[in-house]
Amino acid sequence: MLDLSVGQVRAFARAGFLDPGRGQRGEYRFSFQDLVLLRTAQGLRAARIPPRRLRAALLRLREQLPTGEPLSGVQIVARGDRILVRRGEAMYDPESGQGAFDFEVSELVDKVAPHARRAVDEARNGPRPPDAEGWYEIGYDLEAVAPREARRAYEHALELEPGHVDARINLGRLLLLAGEVAASEEQFRLAAAYDPLNAVAWFNLGVVLEDLGRPAHARAAYRQAVGADPRFADAYFNLSRLLEQAGDSRAALRALKTYRKLTSPEA
Repeated sequence: MLDLSVGQVRAFARAGFLDPGRGQRGEYRFSFQDLVLLRTAQGLRAARIPPRRLRAALLRLREQLPTGEPLSGVQIVARGDRILVRRGEAMYDPESGQGAFDFEVSELVDKVAPHARRAVDEARNGPRPPDAEGWYEIGYDLEAVAPREARRAYEHALELEPGHVDARINLGRLLLLAGEVAASEEQFRLAAAYDPLNAVAWFNLGVVLEDLGRPAHARAAYRQAVGADPRFADAYFNLSRLLEQAGDSRAALRALKTYRKLTSPEA
């Protein structure tokens, strides 16, 4: 996929800025994020950046790449003496560098997606199919490149363990991103029912209920979220906005003050 030799890949892994897993035979198993970093390393080497500076740049970049969300919209660019990472309209500088190259991570998605689909089929039909936690981990790894296959993996996890709350939350989030709002609501409600103290489940349910035009129910969900986790700043912010819309300015101000307190540098 990357036009790198086996020796180069192993050298980058030994350098410490990749975090590959290990298969049953001890072979490296790379995540999509590892492929992004390998592709970046390849471009930086082609730009003749010194190895020491390349290592420093990629270690810093690894810390700042988003996790748990699709990477197809990420673009890594070297401009003059700066390495820039663009996510949507935002751009940040993970580490200074030299050279000039330009590529979109979406190019990798097209190459990786067939392998992701095959991994799900092999796991399901293999001699030792994964347990619920194994399917959850497969789904988590696939979200970046094959969200439909990630959904299948989460569904397999829930067939084996209906109370796997993290799988329900992630499945609900993928359904919401796909525009299947009612199905997403069902997953978040089930997650909250299995674990009433899971603030993330309540918060996501509140977001869905807002999308469905049910602000009173959304407020109740956000209240459940902050009850489960009194430091859940985003839930206070959304609750404040909905309280203001409902005409309860005093309660809205209290929620907003709590949000500002939790997000202040001293918090």
